Amino acid sequence: MRLLTLILCFCCAPIFAQQISGQVIGVSDGDTATVLTGDRKPVKIRLAQIDAPEKAQAFGERSKQSLSELIYGKNVTVEVETTDKYGRTVGKIMVGGVDANLEQIKRGMAWFYVQYGKDAKYRDAETKAKLAKLGLWSEANPTAPWEWRHSGKTTTTSNTSPSTPVHKQQSNTTNASSFTCGSKRYCKEMSSCEEAKFYLQQCGATKIDGDGDGVPCEKLCS
Repeated sequence: MRLLTLILCFCCAPIFAQQISGQVIGVSDGDTATVLTGDRKPVKIRLAQIDAPEKAQAFGERSKQSLSELIYGKNVTVEVETTDKYGRTVGKIMVGGVDANLEQIKRGMAWFYVQYGKDAKYRDAETKAKLAKLGLWSEANPTAPWEWRHSGKTTTTSNTSPSTPVHKQQSNTTNASSFTCGSKRYCKEMSSCEEAKFYLQQCGATKIDGDGDGVPCEKLCS
């Protein structure tokens, strides 16, 4: 009987795969987002099995906008697959019963990530989007992002604009303890960029990050 129980537990293990639930408070690009969990912990999510155009590539910004439309400010469930070499959680984002990863491919806003993909329906969705010339497939010869990265190309304005907020966030983390989540929800109520970041990252005040780029109150944090 004990052996049978162990066998059943082993066979059923995949059913209990790890999940993360929370609100999407930031969208970095077409395949990366930040989810604020119930315990106010921000978790960076890399959408599994897809690869979206880099920001400096054609359709890079449109892919980001597409993902924002799908998930930004919404409550989602992440079906965790693994953790990548950058420490990001890799998984499938489900929003209202919709697979956001798959939807990005269907819209022609991301590639099926051949190196890491294993789901046939993702590959099939890419084939259909390509035949219909949707999104990035409207171009004659789109360059896959993994090929673009390996070519050694670098971005200019696309990478320089977020750098300042990132450094500010690192230098101001020691001040975060002086803030507490209250009723503030708008930029005009924030006394500083540090407070705005605290409300976005710890309190789920997504209204102060209208474009979903992870930087709140552009005037305060510019």
